[in-house]
Amino acid sequence: MIDVATEHDGQAIADHVDRLRAQWARELPDLDTEPMSILGRAKRLSNLVSPSIEATFAAFDLDRGEFDVIATLRRSGPPYRLTPTELYTSLMLSSGGLTHRLDRLEKAGLIRREKAPRDGRSVHVVLTREGIVRAEEAFRADMANELKFLEPLSAGERQMLAALLRKLIASIDGDS
Repeated sequence: MIDVATEHDGQAIADHVDRLRAQWARELPDLDTEPMSILGRAKRLSNLVSPSIEATFAAFDLDRGEFDVIATLRRSGPPYRLTPTELYTSLMLSSGGLTHRLDRLEKAGLIRREKAPRDGRSVHVVLTREGIVRAEEAFRADMANELKFLEPLSAGERQMLAALLRKLIASIDGDS
């Protein structure tokens, strides 16, 4: 049995995932498709909001990956400097993937690479003043944009959803 628990004005609402589950229930009635009710919706949610998020970053002449780099540097706090290893570990990228992003960001004047003061062989990636401003403006715009998607939920519902997702992710990721 498929649970259509979402209500609007007292009426049950079936969404895309409910329709997919109903089709599978008809075709493979012995298979429990409950995971789709959560993980399928999480994937669908990501697919639905991604274009808007990408457009927000594009308005600041950034793609999501470039934003991730300057945002990581900005939230690291003054002096907004990290090693490439610290960056690619935080971003879960390969060093080659990071190098390409750093090249583009340096060309745009948003970061600079400096030799480490104690070890001339090491390099630090430093957010420039323009990079700080761009990271902050893009992040503020992104949060305003993403908040619009959450408006149908009350503050309590948002907190509950965040807590449940945190619990689920921690159990999968081992990052508690």
